[in-house]
Amino acid sequence: MVGDIHSFCRIGIVMGMAYPASSSSRESYLETLDKLLKDPFFEVIELGHIPFEGLEDIVRKRVKMAHASSTYSGHGLLFAGNLNPNSLDEDERKKASDVLKGGIDEAVRMGAEEFQFLSRGWKPESVDEGIKMLARTVREVSDYAASKNLPVALEVFDHDIDKCSLLGPHDRVEKLLELVRDVENFGIMVDLSHIPMIGETISENIDGIKDSVTHAHMGNTQIRDREKKSYGDSHPYFGYPDGENDTDELREYLEKLIEIGYLFPGGENILSFEVKPQEGDDPDLVVANAKRTLQSAWRRAKG
Repeated sequence: MVGDIHSFCRIGIVMGMAYPASSSSRESYLETLDKLLKDPFFEVIELGHIPFEGLEDIVRKRVKMAHASSTYSGHGLLFAGNLNPNSLDEDERKKASDVLKGGIDEAVRMGAEEFQFLSRGWKPESVDEGIKMLARTVREVSDYAASKNLPVALEVFDHDIDKCSLLGPHDRVEKLLELVRDVENFGIMVDLSHIPMIGETISENIDGIKDSVTHAHMGNTQIRDREKKSYGDSHPYFGYPDGENDTDELREYLEKLIEIGYLFPGGENILSFEVKPQEGDDPDLVVANAKRTLQSAWRRAKG
């Protein structure tokens, strides 16, 4: 493509994934946040629940001072409590919904511009019922977020490899969208690293939901060798040995996002890296790899 990709979107990064050590201490958290905020390549820092007290206002002020933005992932809240927003047990589903609402409150205090969550465990014999229960949660969470002027995005994960989330394959996502068509502040987050795990092509994954894509992640996955620690939803660097995504796959993904109108001149939609250092990897090199891969893929992209 001609021109800088920053003229077509806002580039972001999932902080806790790229820098896992940021959660080791209050000092590490703020040092990592400052490092990313001082890098003009990134306009959006994707965060989640802050594991240290008294930082919400500090984070909000630093993000604002840097003229950047932040988003809030509620994934960790669900993982920590082993909660399922699509549980067939109404009490369990409601518990997950209420915890997510608490996350929305924190997101607002942090000044985040978007709230994210995911679906969770499912059973083959009750997929449709699970989607109906998830639709209830989407409505409850989105209605609550709307009262705070906050949009909501549900991230699509793998359904049978690692996170084993209900959503999942594109046909399930489409069924959910049919049930929540009238929820105006709700959309879908697609993720390049999850598409191979779902077993779909980029077009299969995105075409049927193109009008509902409100957030996009880019990253890699390794699903060829179950014996490696990197197997599954581990987000290794682009070009990782036995990995699925490198420059060509990212180029194809960018071209699809251009095709559906997610990336466009003057656009400000979010396109974020979700990359993670594997054992022995230098986080800074992993992030540098991501930047260079994106720049190379963008130069080759047609739109």
